[in-house]
Amino acid sequence: MRIAIVTDAWYPQVNGVVRTLNKTITLLREWGHEVLCINPEAFRSVPMPTYPDIPLVLFPYRKLKGMLDEFQPDAIHISTEGPLGWAGRRYCLRNDFPYTSTYHTRFPEYVRLRAPIPLALSYAFVRTFHKKAVLTMVATSSMKKTLQKHGFKNLKYWTRGVDIKHFVPQEASVMDLPRPIAIYLGRVAVEKNITDFLDLDLPGSKVVIGNGPALEDLKTKYPEAHFLGYRENGDLARHLASADVMVFPSKTDTFGLVMLEAMACGVPVATYPVEGPLDVIKNGINGWMDEDLQTAADEALKVDRRQCRIFAEGYSWEACTRQFLSLIQPNRVNQASEPKPAEKTG
Repeated sequence: MRIAIVTDAWYPQVNGVVRTLNKTITLLREWGHEVLCINPEAFRSVPMPTYPDIPLVLFPYRKLKGMLDEFQPDAIHISTEGPLGWAGRRYCLRNDFPYTSTYHTRFPEYVRLRAPIPLALSYAFVRTFHKKAVLTMVATSSMKKTLQKHGFKNLKYWTRGVDIKHFVPQEASVMDLPRPIAIYLGRVAVEKNITDFLDLDLPGSKVVIGNGPALEDLKTKYPEAHFLGYRENGDLARHLASADVMVFPSKTDTFGLVMLEAMACGVPVATYPVEGPLDVIKNGINGWMDEDLQTAADEALKVDRRQCRIFAEGYSWEACTRQFLSLIQPNRVNQASEPKPAEKTG
């Protein structure tokens, strides 16, 4: 099968969207499918205002059209609502080509944190983007319910996975810091609500792993915290496994892939009871959710690390990719099955 995936989110960005797409594309190719990933690397771009690490592609339609015309895909999936996503949507509508899309990011809430734009207006914008898709994929049942309240239609589940061979519990710690060690892992940006974590009255040490536009400001405001910057591959897994608890303070994520990665390392997760965590965190089993993040962190520290690992082992990228493939099949795209929101293998 010839599959074209259009995404504005790609390397050098490091986030859940990019990791999900990379894993999906890798497995699809291993299974014998031809995949064309149309991403900003092939286009002229400018830095996104207020977030220079994200490139905004300039006038991509003509080149994108040429790439798709040459590739002759059997299926087109549009992953993001940026300039490339809109160009891909335009191509499909002009050519009467049915396509699928994904709601990866809570774009209206992200915009609202940076500019005084009403949520209703932003939701109308993204609803317009997705409404012509044959179906729109979402990661969790709670996110599906939220989008349905905002008028979204034809929503189907595409869950997430974790590399349980890469993210593993480890006996030796790479962080020589007072315990317990509470860690935040992810993009360092205002929408991640990291200040709620850094403001907690926790014993031991607080560690932040990741880069982003808010990094320097947070370093200045919280000199007692340990900011380790970006880590990758085994180094990231070793640091994550060295923590006693991962605090996930975001209220705007659609899933939060790092939660699965922490659990795979045997690290419980403390978080708010919001979209994403509501579908993944089980109080007392793999972490703790509470409207009071302090309570969540205190309770999560009591969770059995072995249970966290067992829970994570139920998720695989293979199951995730099979789910994606079933949803984009041209002969099934109009009556795609409704798999469970958190399909497991084990």
